[in-house]
Amino acid sequence: MKIYLAGPDIFRPDVEEWIASARDLCRQHGFEALTPFDHNESEPKKILEGNLELIRKAQIVVANLNPFRGFEPDSGTAFEMGYALALGKKVWGYVESNEPLLERIRRSEGCSQDAKRDRNGMAIEDFGLPVNLMLALTANIVEGNLADCLSAIRPRIAHPQKALLTREEGASPG
Repeated sequence: MKIYLAGPDIFRPDVEEWIASARDLCRQHGFEALTPFDHNESEPKKILEGNLELIRKAQIVVANLNPFRGFEPDSGTAFEMGYALALGKKVWGYVESNEPLLERIRRSEGCSQDAKRDRNGMAIEDFGLPVNLMLALTANIVEGNLADCLSAIRPRIAHPQKALLTREEGASPG
């Protein structure tokens, strides 16, 4: 089964080592990893087209939803998740901590425990979710890393009916 690995990991200084490690980890769990580097494109339009083609080839998209250059996940990753959902693909994500977004922003910005707005006066989502509700409610989110996410996916693939559950129907976030 093919898994497209979405996330800001492609910007890491050790990206080649990370890809090799991620591929090995996927193989250990019985999956074939597809990464944005698989098409070897370097022009923006061709990168987009290549990534979309890889998502179409995958059965599952696994997204690194850890904060990237701010409080929220990488915007390209969010786009890839939306595209995968539009195609009817299964989408999984992982975060280092399930700490709610509201609490993370309050802590990071030194806001009071009752603050509902950030230091710029913008309202902060208060749904107890680790990422924006549009991402959190459309993906199975696992607390941990890529290995933890792949470990959580495997039993759901072995029992496909479990993979169809949504949070409202009883699927656990991890």
